[in-house]
Amino acid sequence: MAQQSQQTSVQSALRRVLAKVVEKFPAQVEVLPVTDLYIRLKPEGGEVLVFDDDDHEVTRCVVEDWIGNTQENFYDRAAPLLQAEIAAMQKQVAQMGILKPFSFVLQDEDGETVADLYLVDTDHIVLDAELMKGLDQDLNAFLQQLMTR
Repeated sequence: MAQQSQQTSVQSALRRVLAKVVEKFPAQVEVLPVTDLYIRLKPEGGEVLVFDDDDHEVTRCVVEDWIGNTQENFYDRAAPLLQAEIAAMQKQVAQMGILKPFSFVLQDEDGETVADLYLVDTDHIVLDAELMKGLDQDLNAFLQQLMTR
């Protein structure tokens, strides 16, 4: 039961930070040429920070359940939670006043890209490791097949 309560608390915090991002880019305002929104996680302090392309902070929050998290697979576990919350807000995210396409990118505390979380375009596509797995090999095989004909 405690783990479910902790997960609900994390989801609630992530939903709040994403709602703040949506508020910062309202649909009725001029469309901004932002290509990516970077979600930087700092497990030491439980911080979730969101930056635009120019590394300007859009918003931040603290996820208390993440404070001091030293798990080796922290980012692997956080990515699906973020993807799920972005997907749950799909309608609001799609209406943001940002020139499409744009994406949400997960970064570690040093600002290094960990995962592409979500792409917003005219069609909403969730970028998932399972979806992208083997894509390079499939494309290479396809190109090889074309070249041998």
